[in-house]
Amino acid sequence: MNREQLLAAVKEQVTKHRYEHILGVVETAKKLSKRYGADKKKAELAAILHDYCKFWPEEKMKRIIEETPHIPSDLLEYDKELWHAHVGAEVARRELGIEDEDVLDAIRYHTSGRENMTLLERVVCLADYIEPTRQFPGVDELRKLAKEDLDRALAQALGGTITFLVKREKRIYPLTVLARNSLVKPKKKQAQEEV
Repeated sequence: MNREQLLAAVKEQVTKHRYEHILGVVETAKKLSKRYGADKKKAELAAILHDYCKFWPEEKMKRIIEETPHIPSDLLEYDKELWHAHVGAEVARRELGIEDEDVLDAIRYHTSGRENMTLLERVVCLADYIEPTRQFPGVDELRKLAKEDLDRALAQALGGTITFLVKREKRIYPLTVLARNSLVKPKKKQAQEEV
């Protein structure tokens, strides 16, 4: 499938608002790719497909998770908002013919993140978080930071997700904590160094 065919396929799966979000993620991923040296075509492809299964029925996603050995079954113990990413990567492979593991991983981890994310994964994950239709307190600061430091911006974004989940008394998927921690550089103990 070419770009236009993929966009048409995605448009059939999502709401109008979500499709606008996807287009925003595509443009943001392309800009971040250019700034940080990620593969622009792979970033665009992953961005187009990242929310392909977002509105699929919960039972359908659950069945795919249960029937696919390489999708972690512990996902079912966490918020269903995580499910569409792993299911989407699997569906992109099975139904849309996407074979590039880099692209599939960028789709798979765009919501949870994971430890030691690749550049492409970081670009798509952050693009999803800061694209132009997103409106939440602090998003403008994140957009500015994304122009200066991809890892700091993504760590801050993941920290925001963790805070959001804690405030709502929801469980935090372990990969999200690992992703944030792997992006935060340890600070040296300045007080001890000054002595």
